[in-house]
Amino acid sequence: MIGLKAIDKYFGESHVLKGVDLTIAEGSVTALIGPSGSGKSTLLRSINLLEWPQAGELKIGEASLRFPADPKKQRQQVQALRRQTGMVFQNFQLFPHFSVQDNVMEGLVTVLKWDKARARERALELLEKVGMAHKADAWPANLSGGQQQRVAIARALAPSPRVLLCDEPTSALDPELAIEVVAVLKQLAAEGVTMVMATHDLRLASTIAEQVVFLEDGRIVESGNGKSFFTQPKHARTAEFISSLSGHSVGE
Repeated sequence: MIGLKAIDKYFGESHVLKGVDLTIAEGSVTALIGPSGSGKSTLLRSINLLEWPQAGELKIGEASLRFPADPKKQRQQVQALRRQTGMVFQNFQLFPHFSVQDNVMEGLVTVLKWDKARARERALELLEKVGMAHKADAWPANLSGGQQQRVAIARALAPSPRVLLCDEPTSALDPELAIEVVAVLKQLAAEGVTMVMATHDLRLASTIAEQVVFLEDGRIVESGNGKSFFTQPKHARTAEFISSLSGHSVGE
């Protein structure tokens, strides 16, 4: 279980997250949606401490941390939290000088100190899962955007994280390439991988999310079941936002 309680985040004098409370069940998929600047990506990145909250509490499994906190003095708690997360970035962030296989292996060998044979076996297993085993020896520059994102998903899954965090995983892709990434994420959801994603892609959110959270101005406006959220929102602002992205009035 992931729990965020009373999370506050500032960038200078800008109050980006305002007392956010959120609970994410093990094995579930949660989509964070909202307009640009709403705080959804900041909230996502706060889960693995790429962004450092000024107040509140974060818990993943048995590991927890209260803020304000000193990352140097509480290094063990920070590492315990980060080890349980895998991150998929909007722009892939693959190492251009590594092959596909080496990109997936790198964290296992360098950070977790696996031997290369074991890491290679794990990498090939995950590349097979995301449909990229045939490109194991290719360079990232020779892949399409959708292929690069599938490799990035395999890399994030390599250390078997408790939760997979996806920051706008399809926004850098044209619709045709995004479909293949959505298919992989849908497969992972069916396998019970816990995922939290910040996204503008309502197709992605409505297809695989069990919980949808709508943020605006650093606060949660509404959260609900993924199956009914997009057709029966309870808040007028939520309905307005959904219709602005979908091009249809809610309920059509």
